[in-house]
This record gives sequence, C-alpha cells and structure tokens, in this order.
Amino acid sequence: MTERQSKIAVVTGAGSGIGRAVAVELLRTGWSVALAGRRTGTLEETAALAPEAPSLAVRTDVSRPQDVEALFAATVDRFGRVDLLFNNAGTFGPGGVPVEDLPYDAWRHVVDTNLNGAFLCAQAAYRRMKEQDPQGGRIINNGSVSAHTPRPRSVAYTATKHALTGLTKSLSLDGRPYRIAVGQIDIGNAATDMTARMQTGALQANGEISPEPVMDAADVARTVRHMAELPLEANVQFATVLATAMPYVGRG
Repeated sequence: MTERQSKIAVVTGAGSGIGRAVAVELLRTGWSVALAGRRTGTLEETAALAPEAPSLAVRTDVSRPQDVEALFAATVDRFGRVDLLFNNAGTFGPGGVPVEDLPYDAWRHVVDTNLNGAFLCAQAAYRRMKEQDPQGGRIINNGSVSAHTPRPRSVAYTATKHALTGLTKSLSLDGRPYRIAVGQIDIGNAATDMTARMQTGALQANGEISPEPVMDAADVARTVRHMAELPLEANVQFATVLATAMPYVGRG
C-alpha cells in the first residue's frame, strides 16, 4: 500500500499514552500517520514501533495556531490529504488542588491545551476536509469520562472535557454538508503514565483514597480504529470505553 493509497491520519499527543497506542494501531493496519506532540524524540519513538509504516513526526504545541497550521500543511504536503484527525492532546493540570487554590495560569494552560487546542486542530482539519477531493473526512475527539462525571479537585480538566462534548456536537452538525463525520470517545482508566497513580490510590468522591482498576490502552486504540474505518455515511457519535470495574457507573 503506497502513501497515496492509504488513509491519512493526524494524531495529536502521539508521543505517549493513548495517542501513541492509537497511532501505532493505525500504522500497523495500513494508515499513514502524522504524529504530533511537543517532543520530537517521543514522536520518533512512536514511529519506531511501526518502522515499516509511513509516518511523519511534527513537533506541535496544539495551543499555538501557527504550530497547528504548520502541522496540517506538513501533513498535506507529505501525504496529499487528511482523512482522520484524532484530537487527543491534553493535560490534567495540577492534580488534587482545591478550586480556591488553583492558580489562574494553571487553569489557562489546561483550557488552552484541552479545549483551544482541540478547536484549532479541528478547524484546520475541517478546512482541508472541506476542500479536498474526494471531499470529507472524520474527526474523533478524546472526551474522557470526565466529559460526564468529575473527579474531586479536577475543575479545569472536567470543564474542558464537558466543553469538548459541545465542540463535538457542533462540529458534527456543521460538517454534514461536507461529508465530515465527527464523534467522541470517552475513555476511563486506560493504563498510561497519566493514570499510573490510580493503581496505587486515587481520591474518591467520599474523600477516601482507593486504588482503581485500569485497562490496556490497546483496547482503546482498537475502538478508535473501528470508529475511524466506518464509511463516512456512518458515525459513532459517542462511545465510552472504560475499565469494567472502575468506580464510574452508579455510586461506587
């Protein structure tokens, strides 16, 4: 399969965690992938996990409009089009900080990365998908289960993830005339560096510290690929993939 024959994806936050797992899953199943992240070295490590597949590492701070524009320009220049954006880059911010003590700079950093960055990447992808021939493509936003239910002391992260749900719905509606399908995957406790603390103990709503189960990030990656490979006439609007026994559903 040549680069021009394969589907073309942009994966943000591709240097680690869920972004890396999704990028590798796509690369190993015939996609060409532009890997975006803040550190070139980790992006190159991701690419090395699927060395035979066509990839492109682009150092990108998604909160900077000029970085995002350069990412999509480089992708189109190398691969010719954009079929998929996995809008994954994000940060939890300072953990365990009460609302009254959260510095404004920390709040802004989370909002700039998780929400503004997702918008900038979606906007850049949308522009290419609308104009390319054949027209259209797919955007999948990483919402997190925090798009529905907060953890204690996570106000910035939770607010941005709730906002992503609105972004997903608006993009999905506005993309209809141009064959741009937009969906969201809400992920709970995938085993990554960000969730490592959950296996030893995480603050619960009742104030207790309890360990939580996690799941393999590869299970998330396969779900994203399923969503990505549907024909544009079909869309998974929202999907929730979580560690089966995590304290999310009900009052657990």
